Amino acid sequence: MLLRRFGQAAALLGLLLLEVQAIALSLVMLLLSFGLGMVFLYSPQVQLVRRMAELNRRLVGRWTGVHIESPYLPEPPPPVPQSDGMYRSDRTLYKSPRIPAWNNRWKWLVSDPATWRDTIWLVLEPLVKLALLPVFVVLPERGLRVYALWSDMLLRPTAASRLASQVSHLKRTRNLAADSQAAEMRRIERDLHDGTQARLVAIGMTLGAVEQLVDDDPAAAKALLSKARDASSETLTELRRVIRGIHPPVLAERGLADAVRALAIDSPLQVTVDVDLPHRPEAPVEAAVYFAVSELLSNAARHGDAQTATVDLSTNGPHLRVTVTDDGMGGADPAKGSGLSGIERRLAAFDGVLALNSPAGGPTTVTMELPRVLPDHWAGSLPRLPRWKAAIVILLWATAWCPTFPQGLVAGIFKTFGIEEKTWFLALYMPEPWQWPVILGMISLGLCMHILAIWIPSNHNRDLWFARATPIKPWC
Repeated sequence: MLLRRFGQAAALLGLLLLEVQAIALSLVMLLLSFGLGMVFLYSPQVQLVRRMAELNRRLVGRWTGVHIESPYLPEPPPPVPQSDGMYRSDRTLYKSPRIPAWNNRWKWLVSDPATWRDTIWLVLEPLVKLALLPVFVVLPERGLRVYALWSDMLLRPTAASRLASQVSHLKRTRNLAADSQAAEMRRIERDLHDGTQARLVAIGMTLGAVEQLVDDDPAAAKALLSKARDASSETLTELRRVIRGIHPPVLAERGLADAVRALAIDSPLQVTVDVDLPHRPEAPVEAAVYFAVSELLSNAARHGDAQTATVDLSTNGPHLRVTVTDDGMGGADPAKGSGLSGIERRLAAFDGVLALNSPAGGPTTVTMELPRVLPDHWAGSLPRLPRWKAAIVILLWATAWCPTFPQGLVAGIFKTFGIEEKTWFLALYMPEPWQWPVILGMISLGLCMHILAIWIPSNHNRDLWFARATPIKPWC
């Protein structure tokens, strides 16, 4: 284990050769791009730096377990032509989409904060590795951890990139929700047109015939009235079915658990329902889960030739999990129009995921999970940082600047250029052989203090924080 850590630390130090070359090439490309107007070099420069940063993220995640997400803003969509076939970029129109696409890409790269943070990380990378060299040699595992914290500090997603990703995701889910709503409206319209409306028209025609026969043939008029009464009863039943398809009264009055139990009673299958829901979810969540379960039970009866089914409703912290299992013949596939794609669209509005296991011959198991849809008090709340930890963090932020900059970086500049003025720089009062070690030690101390000031709050109650912040991924 120790030898492996030494090898990993040596590999990180060996990357300095590649990083120094990347720094030199990157700075030259930046100078040519912004200084001499060779802007076509800027995109390759950004790609070079990003590849170095992505390599670092992969190595840190593989060797230390600190997963650093990609922080970059989403790429701009391709230009869309206007009604006249022209492409607009700001106030200029173009016949071809190439220049607008290039302009959009340029703005995307320049405006992304992660672009400049990657560049700062790459420039400071050799200095940080040299400062951690003694730790890598004496305590390689501890050195790798500190290095991972440094990488995470500069290479993790920024607030802007997280917000942009959330906005992009919200746009996709909004479109899916709109498509699902439009499909529901078309279904309701079709049910009303083909069922209720046709029956009402027939009743109207029957009453018209009764009006003509009531004087000449009262017996025939009574017979038609009887048919009209039966038709009105059937129409009322049909209308109630449509209303239940929009939002069942039992769901609004009794909640998700009793609504699913009512589904089980009305289902032609022998359905067992297990519920572990201490409180009711929000009404839109209840509706989405109810109709998903209803669709799955209907599919099992109509297409799966099932006899029994099991519905399990449970919670996992703030997440709602629903599992529907039937003993049908299996082979369910969302691409075959079995209604699963509609369920996925319905769940997507809540960031829900659906996992399907339906081998040929059965059984079929569908697991749905809706993340963070339950009230906050179900999962508890994040405790506040203890006062002693808060005091340490404040003290670190208040003092870390001193060893990092004046006693470290500024003293190093004075030493490099041979400035005789010593002022209050501690290292310059030391004997000549000790000056550089003290300078590097001060810089290392300051960096460690900054890293600790960031690490203590972020690591506080880490498991619960990840439970609320990490998206749920589907099972395989």
